[in-house]
Amino acid sequence: MKAVVTVMLKAGVLDPQGKAIGHALNNLGFAQVGEVRAGKIIELELAETDPAAAKAAAEEMAKKLLANMVIESFKVEIAV
Repeated sequence: MKAVVTVMLKAGVLDPQGKAIGHALNNLGFAQVGEVRAGKIIELELAETDPAAAKAAAEEMAKKLLANMVIESFKVEIAV
């Protein structure tokens, strides 16, 4: 079973990578781009058959390692 963990900076936390991407896009002529926030996506292949157990395991992994809970938030999606 595959779990997809999306990690993003929490609202209010400065995002220099997002600012740099937004600035570069504007310089390339994409004036319609406003604020940009950058994050990361982590795909996990889990040896689990129960979707609820897979989601719980992925959430525990995110809390312990994949996300810095002080400045980042995450969401977990399970692909059945």
